[in-house]
Amino acid sequence: MQVVAIVVSLAITAVAVALAARAVASMVRVVRMGRQTHNRTDNPGTRWKNMLVETLGHTRMLQWHWIGIMHWFVFAGFILLSTMVAAAYFQIFDAHAVLPIIGHWVVYQWVSDLLSWLTLIGILYLIFVRQRNKPNKLGRKSRFFGSTFWQAYFVEAVILSVVVCGFLLRGLEYALFSHDDPAQATFAHFPGTFWLGELFSGMSAGALETTIYAVAMVKIAISMTWLITISLNITMGVAWHRFTAWVNIWFKREASGAPALGGLKPIYVDDTPVTIETMEDLDEDAFEKLGVGKVEDFSWKGILDFTTCTECGRCQSQCPAWNTDKPLSPKLLVMGLRDHAYAKAPYVLAGEDGRDGLSEAVTTEAERPLIGDESVYGVIDPDVLWSCTNCGACVQQCPVDIEHVDHIMDMRRYQVLVESNFPTELNNIFKGLERKGNPWNMSPKNRMDWAKDLDFEVKQVGVDIEDLDEVDWLFWVGCAGAYEDRAKKTTQAVAELLDTAGVSFAVLGDGETCSGDPARRAGNEIVFAQLAAQNVEVFKETKVKKVVSTCAHCFNTLKNEYKDFGIELEVVHHTQLLNRLVREGRLTPLAPADEKVAGKTITYHDPCFLGRHNKVYEAPRELLDVIPNAELKEMPRNSERSFCCGAGGARMWMEETLGERINLNRTQEAIDTGADQIAVGCPFCRVMLADGLTAKQADGAAREEVEVLDVAQLLLAGVKRKAAADPATEPGPDATAADAGMAATATAVLERPEGPGEDLDEPEAGTPEENRKIAEESDIPVDDEGHGHSKP
Repeated sequence: MQVVAIVVSLAITAVAVALAARAVASMVRVVRMGRQTHNRTDNPGTRWKNMLVETLGHTRMLQWHWIGIMHWFVFAGFILLSTMVAAAYFQIFDAHAVLPIIGHWVVYQWVSDLLSWLTLIGILYLIFVRQRNKPNKLGRKSRFFGSTFWQAYFVEAVILSVVVCGFLLRGLEYALFSHDDPAQATFAHFPGTFWLGELFSGMSAGALETTIYAVAMVKIAISMTWLITISLNITMGVAWHRFTAWVNIWFKREASGAPALGGLKPIYVDDTPVTIETMEDLDEDAFEKLGVGKVEDFSWKGILDFTTCTECGRCQSQCPAWNTDKPLSPKLLVMGLRDHAYAKAPYVLAGEDGRDGLSEAVTTEAERPLIGDESVYGVIDPDVLWSCTNCGACVQQCPVDIEHVDHIMDMRRYQVLVESNFPTELNNIFKGLERKGNPWNMSPKNRMDWAKDLDFEVKQVGVDIEDLDEVDWLFWVGCAGAYEDRAKKTTQAVAELLDTAGVSFAVLGDGETCSGDPARRAGNEIVFAQLAAQNVEVFKETKVKKVVSTCAHCFNTLKNEYKDFGIELEVVHHTQLLNRLVREGRLTPLAPADEKVAGKTITYHDPCFLGRHNKVYEAPRELLDVIPNAELKEMPRNSERSFCCGAGGARMWMEETLGERINLNRTQEAIDTGADQIAVGCPFCRVMLADGLTAKQADGAAREEVEVLDVAQLLLAGVKRKAAADPATEPGPDATAADAGMAATATAVLERPEGPGEDLDEPEAGTPEENRKIAEESDIPVDDEGHGHSKP
């Protein structure tokens, strides 16, 4: 038996190692056929640290707690099982052998027994999860829908079999050592497997040796069969991710370890970012590199992403498009790109002179358009590409740091810039952005209309002040905040709150143009670059340093993307600044005086570009917590797992004709909480959820009194009540600027019932003389209009 074990084990190992070496070399060649990528080796120390924390600590896996814990057991067990497979090679030559150096070290014995049992528990749990969530039971609701099941079953079976063989060997070792060296066959050395050894205690030493040879051979054969199988299937991400994930995480976009969210990166041609200036110098071949038109146009990191996909379906389970019956699944998109890349690779790698002998299957794959419907045998259907809202849920959830949104945007860029092939609705926003600086195609002269009915002056740069050195903040109104009727109410509320708190601010008025987010997220990098360059020039001329924005999309763009255009800004969302002012006591909301007024329940919708993309979760919630006579009730999908409103990725301006409308899905979730008010922190979200609420109310699925309001509006209502409740209050020596401002304006506050479509009342401002006198008594610097300049 020993001879058979040796021959079989060494023969299958030789085959497996040879095939594995060939597979790794092939995989490296396929990955390297992608373009060079920009800046993936900066801060190597930080990258090493992040990679080790993320892999060994399973930080991203643990977003799903129990599955993450069980997967860690299997992960740790896989490393341990490798040492135990190594021990099996010694055992086929000598049944009494142990690992060199380690020997009978009791610590190793305890760890091996413990991790063996934990691996068994972990793999059984994961098998159970896969069976409970099979697509034949749940259909599209299964995150495993579309995954390659035989591969998962094979990997699970191998792990289970190797663990069982490990237990058998441990039991046989115990029994054999009982014959040879009873001091080594004790509970101390076999804490979790001594009882198995007792089952073999009646066997002779010779029989035990023969059985060890056989089990060691089987263990090696199973392990090498696994290696042979994955070597013959190099797109088998469910197995290969054990090796590629380490590399993929090390080379992730952000060295800090943050997922590839927030700002998009510029288009690079030959390691040079494409700008309006460099665009003019591009030759025809370089122009074809604007985005991704063929699979080999992806960067090598992109192809490594595709290779690393584990087909776990976490991204798919969170995707708003997939959850509303649209064809986009981030998982299936990545799997399709992976399979196409590896099928086309022989054609690309052969070069023009070496393609004559290629098979018909390879040449047919090479001729497939990257983007195209079934009629042209396209790899990615256009409906898949344009269904993405850029919400980032896929990137947030991916345990191996695949950068789905970046890849989708690169394909969109090529379709828009090179192919001029995009949804017809986008024509209008492109024209509006180019001609009038906003996607609504409205006149720039109307950008200040939102401020006409306010009872205080909103300073405009170039009209009332020369530059931003004269105030604390630039209030970035944004296109929605300036033109969209519902968003105007948020703009007005924020301006009034800042004024009440004594915060000095100014706006650009008709000097402001779109931040460029709709253009960039639609793939039109040229229009985005034009708008960004124009805004950056204005920012530099007017000395902008600190910006507050009500639009989550503008907030994200200014904060994360304008740095590529040569300007660094301190950008905050209005909920962050208002929360700061409340904590400092400069804004104080008050409950309704009428005790008969019932308390209200509020639910909060996380804007994707505020939450997932920029990690701003607490500020809006803290503001809602201080609103008197109100209770915050979370939706089931909130914070990092919040569901999109459907407006991102330029979807705000595209018709939604496939599946269920995303905004209706999210609105129903909000309604189901029983909330009286749906709070938002982004004008896009407000439009989408307000439209969804109107539709639900028309169908009788929502109460008529339910309303959608920005967090700022909810805060303002309470602050006005505070001002109205104590109109005669004289500021004492310790009074804050907020107390002084509210005392001065409270006498003119009028309140009327708030309805779903009604403006909230604004307080009458004091005269410049009154404001100046109050501010001077509080030792606060003032401007010509008597507004305080104390910094928040």
